[in-house]
Amino acid sequence: MKVLITGASGFIGSHLAESLLSSGCEVSCLVRSVSARKWLEGLNVQRIHGDCSDRESLNNLRDFEYVFHLSGLTKSNCKKDFYTVNTTATENIIDAVVRNNPGIKRFVYVSSLSAFGPNLNGSPVSEDRNPRPVSDYGKSKLLGEAAVLKYKDTIPVSVLRPTAVYGPRDSEMFLLFKLVNTGLLPFWGKTRISLVYVEDLVRALILTAEKEEAIGETFCISDGMNYSNVEIIDEIASALQKTRVIKLRLPKTFLPVIGAIGDGLSKITNKATMINRDKIKELMHTDWRCDISNAKNKLGFTPKVGIKEGIKWTADWYKIHRWL
Repeated sequence: MKVLITGASGFIGSHLAESLLSSGCEVSCLVRSVSARKWLEGLNVQRIHGDCSDRESLNNLRDFEYVFHLSGLTKSNCKKDFYTVNTTATENIIDAVVRNNPGIKRFVYVSSLSAFGPNLNGSPVSEDRNPRPVSDYGKSKLLGEAAVLKYKDTIPVSVLRPTAVYGPRDSEMFLLFKLVNTGLLPFWGKTRISLVYVEDLVRALILTAEKEEAIGETFCISDGMNYSNVEIIDEIASALQKTRVIKLRLPKTFLPVIGAIGDGLSKITNKATMINRDKIKELMHTDWRCDISNAKNKLGFTPKVGIKEGIKWTADWYKIHRWL
């Protein structure tokens, strides 16, 4: 089975590559010249040099049976970058795959719950409702979905919308672990959220590629549970053996100021962070839960990792690798 992964050098992509290799797949990874590749070291993968933002570099993507498009931009202080990487680059890769892989069995696009937007009516979001993304990140991912689904009558495509993903190697939720570890945490009120451990998301990705029922479909993915941010903080504190975490109360109206400061620091250091004005647009909303009934019914997806063990394993990995 010949598989191509974009974004394989990242958090989720490297876990997917490992899982596919363990099942005997022939795995190729599209990597940019500037991509960090430490998570691919020692893996028996073929590296193909290319960039989804550069159409000409994709002409050699041929004869793949399965393509997992995971590469994308999650943080930036420049609005245009989201649409260049998450929308235009997705249009480029799906177009290249359609032209050069007539026998493809599945193209799987990893979007985000941000593409749907927050829950506004009190019940977890599901695929049959109209998306209302509130951030440029979410809007750019929704346009990426449209670029893929445009070809659903030409090749077999599927879209996954995972909620917040965590696990070993994750550098984004690591910020929350790091803050909890200091014992002092900014807090602006309770929120409700869904989570998914990276190994469960990988299982969902593989099921999506295998199941005929997934063709042309979009699936929300989480561990099937709903949490408050207080529960998540408490679990992280327990895993890190922090007996006390002081929640520094901040008015929600102060969040845009924090986002502006984050963008300013990002420009000074030339390094994007998760604390930025675009992310603040999402944090202003308090309900990011999703319903995974569609994935359960059509994919047979059953999450295996709950928050307690998932956070414990993640915290242990951070400590072993001296991130904490």
